[in-house]
Amino acid sequence: MRRPLSAPTEASAIGSAEPAYRRRLRFTRDGKYFVTITLGVGFAAINTANNLLFLVLGLLLALIVASGVLSELTLRRVRVERRLPRRVHVDQPALIALVVHNDKRGFASYALSVGERSPRGFAASERCYLLKVLPGETRQAVYRRSFARRGRYALPGLVAQTPFPFGLFEKARPLGAAEELIVYPAVMPLSAGAHPTRERGEGAGAQRDRAGEFHALRDYRAGDDPRDIAWRKSARLGRPVVREHESPRAQRITLFLDNRALLPPSPAHEALQEQAVSRAASLALHYGSRGHPVALLSHSAQVPAASGPAQLERILRELALIAFVTVDEPAGDGGSGRDAALPRDCIVVGAPAAAPGAGASGY
Repeated sequence: MRRPLSAPTEASAIGSAEPAYRRRLRFTRDGKYFVTITLGVGFAAINTANNLLFLVLGLLLALIVASGVLSELTLRRVRVERRLPRRVHVDQPALIALVVHNDKRGFASYALSVGERSPRGFAASERCYLLKVLPGETRQAVYRRSFARRGRYALPGLVAQTPFPFGLFEKARPLGAAEELIVYPAVMPLSAGAHPTRERGEGAGAQRDRAGEFHALRDYRAGDDPRDIAWRKSARLGRPVVREHESPRAQRITLFLDNRALLPPSPAHEALQEQAVSRAASLALHYGSRGHPVALLSHSAQVPAASGPAQLERILRELALIAFVTVDEPAGDGGSGRDAALPRDCIVVGAPAAAPGAGASGY
């Protein structure tokens, strides 16, 4: 019986999306001084009944009203789209693009900052700044974000905010709901000669190879191997021709991730388990990018063998979400029953305490 442990995830702290009509307002440092002065002038005007103080108070209040109207015009009919990278790995900075559309016809948007919404409703520290977005214009900005753990992340909704026009207040408007992002395991370099299986057929595809079956005859071209020249046929035709050969078929690679949990749970054991997942992801990328059909097996899931970019995405997604499980059989038995059922040339990847037995090659 297998009992799964939780896969690494990060829940969103934002919850459901805020309605787009909601606005949030906060004072800037200058705004606090300005409001304090306005209150002081108002108090003095009421107590002294001085017309000049009432005039100054009216001007100060007019600035506050104008600030609210102009900042609302800046944020109105602004749309923001978040474009996530196709693949994000642990500890690799991800470039996230924010595309800002100003759908207004006659008013530009000034001093915009857009980013992910914090629990207080304003943009988080990682944000993008746009000085001016003209009417009908689309602008794009990019910011970096890193992820420390693999798994499923709930990215908070977006927010646009501006201190325009006087910098007294900062108004924010929510734009868009939360999105989900799958962060793939970290990729580690694989040293030369450390791959457990022979790599046959690398560079297969449109290229031809002398080791494969006969394909066709063609005219000799500069740089062709003289050993491929068909001498008898060349003599009959009066010009040199060479033999083309099909490239050998790429070898099928089967990866087995031994995702038995190391007991007792500890940060050291967790680090070893995550290293095993990273090794499996690195091997899948290494062989998959060279055209090999790759399959993934584990105690809790399997991905049938296939090749191509879509297969790599399936394997990386499975590795990103895979959880380590506790198995009733002793972890130190070498996994003899499991190894007997694995393909002979299977690559077993696991933490040191869950090392494979003698039935398959380990990594």
